[in-house]
Amino acid sequence: MTGDIGDFLRSRRARIRPEETGLPSHGRRRVPGLRREEVALLAGVSVDYYIRLEQGRGPSVSDAVLDAIARVLRLNPTEHSHLRALARPPVTPEAVQEVRPGVRLLLEAVGGAAPAFVLGRRMDVLAWNALADAVAGHSHMPPGSRNIARHVFLDPDARELYPQWARIAEETVGHLRLYAGQHPGDPLLAALTRELADRSEEFRLLWADHTVKEKTHGVKLIDHPVVGRLELPYETLALPGEPDQLLVVYTAPPGSETAHRLARLAAEAPGAPLPLSGAPLSGPAPQAVRG
Repeated sequence: MTGDIGDFLRSRRARIRPEETGLPSHGRRRVPGLRREEVALLAGVSVDYYIRLEQGRGPSVSDAVLDAIARVLRLNPTEHSHLRALARPPVTPEAVQEVRPGVRLLLEAVGGAAPAFVLGRRMDVLAWNALADAVAGHSHMPPGSRNIARHVFLDPDARELYPQWARIAEETVGHLRLYAGQHPGDPLLAALTRELADRSEEFRLLWADHTVKEKTHGVKLIDHPVVGRLELPYETLALPGEPDQLLVVYTAPPGSETAHRLARLAAEAPGAPLPLSGAPLSGPAPQAVRG
């Protein structure tokens, strides 16, 4: 992930015109947006210090400096946190994640009413309930091969499944970028992004944009091949005591058409067992998967 902080800072300063900051805009510019020396001036640091930071070879950076740069570049809270993670790389995470038994029981407990699954590092799907399987329609895939990003960009059925595919694709890349900032030395993530970039031009273009996004809630539209259109509000909850594990739960307003269609799926969905271990799901997959 060498160079990520530089790529990110260059992409953010390219968004800002000098006149927006009160600086004169005269003079020929090779690239759009603010120059490095202008960011340094506005942030109150030396040009050399900022250049070393953008090159990823600076010393430990203080909160005050990062806050000043975030202010100059008009970073939103998610981008601000991303900058801090890039400036202070954490220890590379272990490959294997385990979903504790209590969480698996929770998935089963809500299984008759709500599709739910656990999202791990690199957007790997670590565990799920039977209704989530019925909604996603990928129960034929082995437990160790489910990954949301691979599904969105490599599964030929994804564009038909998601009528808002372009938005979901952008959000997926934004989530991966956020994770990349938190774990810039993760070799499995590097392998995943190389695979996606090699096989999907859309992913390659979105990844180069360096957009970071955190999706804590929203609404996902799914054109299910059996029951039709599902309009599913969802909540994403961080699991206490479990780094990099998120519980994602889809819901539907009582009495809505989506609720009736979910009830049909729940009645037909078998009590499929959950995967027995949190085996690493990233890495080359034998075939594209749905997430």
